Amino acid sequence: MHSVIEKPTGSDVARLAGVSKSAVSRAFTGGVVSEEARKRILEAARLLKYRPSNTARSLTTRQSRMIGLAVTSLDNQFYPEVVEKLSDRFARAGYRLLLFVTHGEADLDPVLNELLGYGLDGVVLASSSMASQVAAECREAGVPVVMFNNVDPDGVQAGVSSDDEAGAALVARYLLASGHERPAVITGLGQSSSSVRRLRGFQYELARAGRARARASSGDYTFSGAFEVARAWIEGPSPPDALFCVNDHMAIGALHAVHHRGLTPGRDISVIGFDNVSIAHWPLLDLTTLAQPLEGMIEATVALLLKAIASNTMPTTQEALTGKLVIRGSARRAPGITREASGEETWAD
Repeated sequence: MHSVIEKPTGSDVARLAGVSKSAVSRAFTGGVVSEEARKRILEAARLLKYRPSNTARSLTTRQSRMIGLAVTSLDNQFYPEVVEKLSDRFARAGYRLLLFVTHGEADLDPVLNELLGYGLDGVVLASSSMASQVAAECREAGVPVVMFNNVDPDGVQAGVSSDDEAGAALVARYLLASGHERPAVITGLGQSSSSVRRLRGFQYELARAGRARARASSGDYTFSGAFEVARAWIEGPSPPDALFCVNDHMAIGALHAVHHRGLTPGRDISVIGFDNVSIAHWPLLDLTTLAQPLEGMIEATVALLLKAIASNTMPTTQEALTGKLVIRGSARRAPGITREASGEETWAD
C-alpha cells in the first residue's frame, strides 16, 4: 500500500515562520512584509520544500505571469531562435512563455480560444496567418498584444519588425550593382504583411532604376513551395538570373532547386534570402541574405509588452529596425563589399 505524500501548504510555512498566512501570501506575491519576516518565510519555505501555486498566486495578483507566443510553424529556422530568445528575455522579467503553433489556420476561433483561455498577461503574434485580426480580438478582450515580424496595415496594433521595404530595396540595388538583368521574387502568403512589404520594396527599387517589374510568384512560405516555383522558372523559357526569396526558409528551397538542375548558386544564378537564420552560413548553403536585427527586435517587443502590462494599456507603437545585407557565396559579387571585424562580409550602397 502506497503512502500519500502531502504537499506543504502556506499554512505550514506560516506556522514554522511564526507569521500569519496572509504574510506568507504577501511574501510570494510582491506585497508588503517586513524584511525580517520575509527572511523567516523564505527559510521556512526552503526547509519545507514549499512551492507557491502559480494558479493561486494568479488569483491573488490577477496576473498569470505568462506570455503567449503564436507562430505559424517551427519549420522556418528563424522562429526556433525567436522562441528561444523571447523565452530567455521574458524569463529575466519573471514571465514564462506559452507557445502556440497555428499551422496557418484560416479559422480564427481555435487560435483565439487557446490564446484567451489561459488568462495570459500579454501576447506576441509572430504568426503570419490572420495576425491583425487575432490581435484585434485579443485587444477587445483586454489582452495587450505586440505583433512580431509583422505590421498591422491599419496601423492600430503595436508591432516590431525590420524595415522590410528598405531591406528588400537594398537587395534589389545589390542585384543591379552585380549586373543582373532578370531578377525574380518568390513571395510568401498573400495575407502576410512582411511578404507584401518586401515585394513592394523590391519592385519599387527596380522601377526607380528604370527597370521592368520582377516576375513574382508565391512559395507559400514553404520549402517545397519555393522549390517548385524556382524549378519551374529555371526550367522554363527566359529563366531568371537571380532569385530573391522573402525569407531564408524559401531561399533554401530555391537553392535546392538550383542544385537539382545542376547549376551553381552565385555563378549561374544568384539566390538571396531574408532573415539570416543561424544555418545560413553553413558551407552547403552559404546564403546571401538580408539579416534582420533580431536582438533589437526582441528587446523592443519585450519592452513594449511589459510596459503595456505594467500600465494596463493597449500598446499601439510600431517600430521598424534597420537590417544589413550579408554577402556569401550564393550571390554574384558586386563592387563595394565590406569585410567586418567578425569576418562577415556586408554591402551597403
